[in-house]
Amino acid sequence: MNEQQSGMIRAARVYLRVSTDEQDLARQEAIVAGARAAGFYVAAVYREKASGARPDRPELLRMVDDLQPGEVVIAEKIDRISRLPLPEAELLVATIRGKGARLAVPGIVDLSDLVADSSGVSRIVLEAVQDMLLRVALQTARDDYETRRERQREGIEIAKRAGRYTGRKPDLAHHRRIIALREAGMSIARTAELAGCSIAQVKRVTALHRMKEVVSTTEPSIALPGPA
Repeated sequence: MNEQQSGMIRAARVYLRVSTDEQDLARQEAIVAGARAAGFYVAAVYREKASGARPDRPELLRMVDDLQPGEVVIAEKIDRISRLPLPEAELLVATIRGKGARLAVPGIVDLSDLVADSSGVSRIVLEAVQDMLLRVALQTARDDYETRRERQREGIEIAKRAGRYTGRKPDLAHHRRIIALREAGMSIARTAELAGCSIAQVKRVTALHRMKEVVSTTEPSIALPGPA
C-alpha cells in the first residue's frame, strides 16, 4: 500500500532558484501547484537568486536546516539544487538524506521505496544503482556549468581581440538592493544573506557608494556668469 492509499500526508519543501536578479522565478512557481496536485502538503517554498555553484546559498541552507524526517525536497531540475563540484554536491545530498528527507527531481529515479522493501544482495544493488544515477546527474549539472563558463571565457577573448569587450557591466539593481539594506541598518553579514551575495561584495559595493557620495559633496560648484 502506498502513502496516498494509506492516507498518510506527504510533506514537501519546494526549492526554486535562478542565477541572477535579472532572471525571473515565475516559470518555476508552477512547481508549487504541481506538488499540491500530486498530493503533497507544501510545508514551505524557498526562493533564491544565486548561482548553483555557490555552497553558501542562504535559502538552500535554511531549507536543509528546516527539513524533517520523511519530507521530500522538490525542485525543477537537479541543477537548481546543485552545480557544485561532485564531492561538494554529494555532501549536500548526503546532508539532505541525513535529515531523513528525499529528493523528488525530474531525471532522478527515486528507488527509496524499493530499497526499503528489499534485503540482501537486491538491496545492495538497488542502493548502488540509486547512487550511480544521482552521481551522474550531479556531475552532468556541474559539467554543464563548466561548459557555459568556458564558452563565456572564449567569447570574452574573441571580443577582446576584436576590440569589442568593455568588461562585465555591474548589476545595478543588485547594487541598489545592497545599499538599501545597508541604509536600513542591516549589518554587512545580514545584508549579504538577504541580498544573496558574499560579504566581500557587500563591502565593495558599500565602499564604492560612499566614495561616490564623498565625491558628489566635495566637487566645487561651477559659478555661472552673471549678466554683463
